[in-house]
Amino acid sequence: MRISILTLFTEMFSGPFDYSIIKRAKQNNAVTIDIVNIRDFAKDSYKSVDNHPYGGGVGMVLKVDIIDKALSNVKCQKSNVKCKEYVILLDPRGTPFTQAKARELTKFDHLILVCGHYEGVDERVTSLVNESVSIGEYILTGGEIPAMAVADAVVRLLPNVLKKEATLSESFSLPNSSSSDLPILEYPQYTRPEVYKGMKVPEVLLGGNHKKIEEWRLKMSSSGLTRGSSSSYSGSLQVR
Repeated sequence: MRISILTLFTEMFSGPFDYSIIKRAKQNNAVTIDIVNIRDFAKDSYKSVDNHPYGGGVGMVLKVDIIDKALSNVKCQKSNVKCKEYVILLDPRGTPFTQAKARELTKFDHLILVCGHYEGVDERVTSLVNESVSIGEYILTGGEIPAMAVADAVVRLLPNVLKKEATLSESFSLPNSSSSDLPILEYPQYTRPEVYKGMKVPEVLLGGNHKKIEEWRLKMSSSGLTRGSSSSYSGSLQVR
C-alpha cells in the first residue's frame, strides 16, 4: 500500500512513522508513506495557501485550488499507474473512524489523507475527496494527528505486518472471535508482581485453566465500554 499525506506541517510526521510497527512495515515494503507539503503547490511568491473566509469571520481558510493541485500531483493517474485509490479529508464533521473502516481501507492500493488546518478548508474540497472522516468529537489544531491515527490503524492490518499472535490480541478483538471488528474493548491485562500494595491479580488468571481464562476475558471484554465506565455493553461503541 501507498499512503500519501497532504499537510502544511511535514515535520510533524518525522517521528511517529520512524518507530515500532510502521517502521517495520516500511522496511518490509508493506507500505510506502509520502508526506506532501501543500505549500509546494502555491502559485504566488509568498506561497499563500489560505485566505479570509467569504462573509467574514475569524481565522483563515485553506484554498480549494491549492489542495486540488496537490491531489492531482499525488494521484495515480499523474504517473499513468492504475490503482485502487481513496481520498479522505480529516474533518471533525466527518464520519466517525472505526476499526471496521480501517479494515475497509486496506483494500485500496493508494490512500490519500488530506490534513486541514487554520479555520478549516474551503467546503468545495469535500467534492474532491471520497469521504470526510473524524477520529472523535473534540477539537484539534489540525488534521495531522488524526492522519497519524488513521495511518497507524490501517497499516497494522496490512498483510505480513503483524504476527498472527499479535492480531489475536488486538484491543478490538476477542479470543477466538470470528471478527476483529467487534466494538468491544480488550480485557484487562496483568503481569508480575502478583500482589502490589494489596492489589491482587485475579485468581482465575493464576490457575492455568485456559477455558476459564478465556471465559473470564470474554466476560470482562463485554462488561464495559470504557475504563471506569459502569455502563454495560449495549451493542455499539459510540464516538464521544
